[in-house]
Amino acid sequence: MDLVGLGMGTWYLGDDPKKRKDELAALRYGLYNGVKVIDTAEMYGEGKSESLVGEAIKGYDRSQLYLISKFYPYHATPELERQSLEASLKRLGTDYLDLYLLHWRGNHRLSDTVRGLEELKKEGLIRQWGVSNFDTADMKELFTVPDGDKCFANEDLYNLANRGVEYDLLPWQKEKQVNFIGYSPFNSDAGDSIRITHNLKEVARAHHATPHQIMLAWTMRDQNVLTIPKAGQVKHMKENIAAQEIKLTDDELRLINADFPVPTSKQPLAMI
Repeated sequence: MDLVGLGMGTWYLGDDPKKRKDELAALRYGLYNGVKVIDTAEMYGEGKSESLVGEAIKGYDRSQLYLISKFYPYHATPELERQSLEASLKRLGTDYLDLYLLHWRGNHRLSDTVRGLEELKKEGLIRQWGVSNFDTADMKELFTVPDGDKCFANEDLYNLANRGVEYDLLPWQKEKQVNFIGYSPFNSDAGDSIRITHNLKEVARAHHATPHQIMLAWTMRDQNVLTIPKAGQVKHMKENIAAQEIKLTDDELRLINADFPVPTSKQPLAMI
């Protein structure tokens, strides 16, 4: 399976009990309307996000869902990966993950991390494994360790304000057939938002859409990225789903590029 299009992110979902009803409704609306990928992590609310997802997917055909979770770098040894995974599976109410990611690089050897992940995969506890917040040099190093080239995906920050991965990382991953997942398409988890320019407003007006829908459609423009916006309300989930239908023209992309330029040199990997 190629990971492209729209998924559901869950960072900060599950933290506030008062929002739980709305968050469950939003996730279920996404599932009912064809969004099958849910991305979470043991870090998110120290398991609260995974528990929320577990409640949201009750009663759904597991084979029709694609569940992604992540483990802390300090759990990146075979023994601790297994413990983290077992806890995540329990919270999610499932017996396997479709994709399990190392959340960011830590101090443990990549060879040990990969060995543990391959063991979990052989046992059927995970279908695939990958990494997150890895830059090109990290990915190249990963590919030098035993079975490192079996990495299925890398998840990094990607939005209009953070396009650095386009310079070298995205082309490298495409060549090596490693899926790319882009998180925070609105940059909202950075505590600020992408500036709404005149050109963004013009493009949005032409599509009878909001500027945020244009930002989201932009991340999906080439069908080589899985974007995972968070939506804690049904209204936002509806807007995200509708953004899939927006096809940006070459002229519109040029307008957007004028405000948010294509990178012309290597940039440090942006992270939240």
